[in-house]
Amino acid sequence: MEALEGHKSARSPKGARPMTDQQRPPWAVRLEAERRARGWGPFKAARRLYAAAGIDHPDPSQVKNLSRQINRHEKGEVFPSDWGSAYATAFGMDERDLFGQESTDQPMGTVNPSPLPDDGDEDVKRRAALQLIAALGAGAAVPPGALEEILSAIDRTLDRPVDIDDWESAVREYGFLINRQPVGSLINDLTADIIGVGELLKRDDAQRVDLLRISAGLSALLAIEFGDIGDRRAARLTWGTARRAADASGDRDLKVWVRAREAEEAFWFGLSPQEISARTTEAIRISGGTANGGLPRAYAVRASLAAEHGDKATARRTMHELSEVFEKLPNSVTSDPATFGWSEARFRWNEAYVYTLLGDTRAKKAVDDALALYPPGTLGPVANLKVIDAMGMITSREVDTGLDRTLATLHELPLSPARRRMTGQILRTLPAEAQALPAARELRALTSA
Repeated sequence: MEALEGHKSARSPKGARPMTDQQRPPWAVRLEAERRARGWGPFKAARRLYAAAGIDHPDPSQVKNLSRQINRHEKGEVFPSDWGSAYATAFGMDERDLFGQESTDQPMGTVNPSPLPDDGDEDVKRRAALQLIAALGAGAAVPPGALEEILSAIDRTLDRPVDIDDWESAVREYGFLINRQPVGSLINDLTADIIGVGELLKRDDAQRVDLLRISAGLSALLAIEFGDIGDRRAARLTWGTARRAADASGDRDLKVWVRAREAEEAFWFGLSPQEISARTTEAIRISGGTANGGLPRAYAVRASLAAEHGDKATARRTMHELSEVFEKLPNSVTSDPATFGWSEARFRWNEAYVYTLLGDTRAKKAVDDALALYPPGTLGPVANLKVIDAMGMITSREVDTGLDRTLATLHELPLSPARRRMTGQILRTLPAEAQALPAARELRALTSA
């Protein structure tokens, strides 16, 4: 932070006497007086300044560094051009009353970059800058909206229109990364971008439909992330927003995909079959029979639900319907590696799962085909395939090998709802004599944690 601060006075020569109140700038005297009047030491004052800047939990090194800066401010060595707003907020004072003619609203030696100065706008930007710098210094994620606020003045000056292509590219990037990053790792970035799109929706009616489509995609991806970390409430709320935004956008394919993907997540969470069926039925109805990225997912969930409940006839019939839908999908869907597409790898994955539950001999080939089709770096789907393969091993009485394979997979990645559910199925189908095996006990402990 010191590198950003201006108004540095010449340092006293080594051995010189400290400045008196008469020698220090009036604002420096006031800073010390106000701090002492509240009974704050430098460390407590530092925490108060961070809180005023919107940073509630600074780490000890940040507090220590800021306490040193406070000392320099009070000595008059450095004018707190970046911390002035935080000082005023912490002390409950007007910035001009605290700093007088050298108010940080108009630092000496600078020119106001805006022809129409807005004190509130500058205050918001200053706080955003403090949040950004503090987060980067602590190695934390950039706070949602901070960078956008800092850059917004430039974009307004350039009269920059909303770049829908950029936002759609961001959605696709998240959709690609969501199966290649640890679960929950995209939550901060998705949240920040949802806030950004929300702000654009407030001021850009001309591109409202496009922005609603983008917000639906981002919200759905955030809901998936919340589900993967086990926060069902957050996932449910976010799915509701994604559904409403998709509906408002008028994009039929997106409306189908959001409902089908929500049904899939509900299935892995073990929600009621009635709720899951309602979502898949709705998705299929909205599709109007048109093949898109969401339709095969709806059929796959239906088949999985039937297979889990032992309804083999319905499961096989639905898998046949899924196969017919897959054959009709356009190349733009089958070649899409993001979660919005439906590639052959996904199709084989679902064959592997349903056929394994049904005890169908085609299951092993489907597992091998899917593993071969997924690109390197794919995490969740490949881990789940390994558990599906282990389910088949246990059904074939290769109990020890299947349990060991499941354990190894669960130790590689966090326990997602899908892996938790499949592991539960493994434990329920174990022969009685295998229930007490050490590997079975460990799996039971992992899934109940």
